[in-house]
Amino acid sequence: MEIKDLIESYNEYVNKVPTGAIYIANCLREDKLNDALMAIKDFSEGVLWLTEANELMKKNGAMAELSIEQIQEFLIEVNKGLEKQDYILVADMFEYEIATFFEAVAYAEGPVK
Repeated sequence: MEIKDLIESYNEYVNKVPTGAIYIANCLREDKLNDALMAIKDFSEGVLWLTEANELMKKNGAMAELSIEQIQEFLIEVNKGLEKQDYILVADMFEYEIATFFEAVAYAEGPVK
């Protein structure tokens, strides 16, 4: 994959995360636990891909505006909430923290320049 294509895929993914985060929050609140857990798994896999893509882009001189550390912190908190089965807390995190975080990145002229 060329760096230009990687940047395009990266930006597209980041732009879709807020919608996915709201979907997860709604599934948790509507007691659609299986759907929510599958979407959280997809989100976690997406974060791994973002992390790998972020490193590759940095090596190629692209400036990524995404704080991977912040995203990893979100995942830690999500896992803690899931372990406690506090689905309202996890839903709130996806809606008010994760979606908001990715919206801010997406609307700041794109995550990668």
